[in-house]
Amino acid sequence: MHFICNIILQVNMAMLNNSNTTTQSQSIQIQAQVPQQRLPFTVPIKAQVSNFPDRTTVARQAARRVFQILFYLYFFLVAVLVIFLVIYGLVSDAHTHHFHPQKWYPPLLASTACAGLVGFTWQGITARQSTRVVRLAFWLSPLLTCAMGIMFICIGTAVSLAVGVLALVSALIQSLYGCWASPRFEYGTRILSVSIAFPPNKTQGLTLYSILIGLLYCCFLVAGIGGARAIENRTKLSAFFIFLILLSLGWTMQFLKNAMYITISRVKYMAFSGGVDMDTRIAFCDTIKHLTGCVSMGSILVPIIVLFRGFARATSLVGGDTDEFMFSCVSCYMGIASLLVIRGNRWGFVHVGVYNKGFVQASSDTWEMFVRVGLVELIDLDLTGVFCFLSGVGTGAICSLVSGIWSLVMHKSYATEVSIYAFLIGYFMCRLALAWAQACVAAYYVAYAENPQSTHFDSTIPVRLEQLNRSQALQIFRADNFS
Repeated sequence: MHFICNIILQVNMAMLNNSNTTTQSQSIQIQAQVPQQRLPFTVPIKAQVSNFPDRTTVARQAARRVFQILFYLYFFLVAVLVIFLVIYGLVSDAHTHHFHPQKWYPPLLASTACAGLVGFTWQGITARQSTRVVRLAFWLSPLLTCAMGIMFICIGTAVSLAVGVLALVSALIQSLYGCWASPRFEYGTRILSVSIAFPPNKTQGLTLYSILIGLLYCCFLVAGIGGARAIENRTKLSAFFIFLILLSLGWTMQFLKNAMYITISRVKYMAFSGGVDMDTRIAFCDTIKHLTGCVSMGSILVPIIVLFRGFARATSLVGGDTDEFMFSCVSCYMGIASLLVIRGNRWGFVHVGVYNKGFVQASSDTWEMFVRVGLVELIDLDLTGVFCFLSGVGTGAICSLVSGIWSLVMHKSYATEVSIYAFLIGYFMCRLALAWAQACVAAYYVAYAENPQSTHFDSTIPVRLEQLNRSQALQIFRADNFS
């Protein structure tokens, strides 16, 4: 497996070498962005040699090695499973003709290609129209989700009706949330624009190659799902095999996204904190060589913690102060969620890449730093994560519509499952495409928290903190007057 990974790394490096470098005019703009009078250590330096720090203890190195071996083993087992299902499915279908691959594969493969195209296009729009994309995502995602829900209802099966109703409810919730969060659009747009104003060199090339790798892997898994469908009349384990493949899709796409996240956030952090213009290729090499274990660990922990925290917040919002049994553990849920988010959060990935810390330690240090400088509330209200999530949902809905409408025309009985798979692939592909933008915002927050007085930052965060403080003071004043 190490030999294969080294080959992949060499191929990626060769492709990155051929991508476009940052132009001279962009360099002049970046230098003009920083004040003319700088301290010696803030003068932009071109970092061409890896200076990756070695600060891991023996226990952390062992944990990283365990997760690294676990990831490689899982990857090998998934590959064996998919190859087995494809071969066995082809042999089985040759005798039974129960499965129709010529009607099942084309819609899903077409939607997979659509996911890559839409994801890359959307991240390009984000880079060039950062002042508009936040509001656009909040408008488009509910509409596309609603259209997807109507399509599922039109399919007419029991499962499709349930999925359609769920999609319509989700579209309504997204719309209500958009109305509630609209006062934060201005700041969300501002922080995104400032963070991604000057992306690292070769960002577009790295994003493109990551999307291509994701597309190839998705097509590989789609072949495995088709093989499992072909043998469902021979074994009762076909549904279990499909479930395992979907779990593999989620973990691997999270791994690719977080590898991109760590790479770009490290480069941007170096620019924000010390004016060092680090080579993206070096950061990518360090991530693959040294941080595979941390990336795989965080790819498991962060989604679980985010889901649990969202559940706790939803329960707290619905339950309030009621004494019903269902909501009796709201405070317990929130306490556990607060503890978990300290031990595992996406902001910690920045310190993982910059300081070579363990994921849990990096998350704890980063969150403690946010608490110390008073950024926790601002972090909780940040819309960058919501923007990326809604973008993923919208892309998934587009892919679901493509595969669903195609299947309705070709073979209606496949429409529901193919549309669900297409939605998942579209969601993960868009999240992968936007990983660099989210990483830039994370690097901005972390670098600011470490040195709020740095001249590399404008007044975006201080002004927003002042607005939040005034709002809190006004709420306290009103509460005292009405009490």
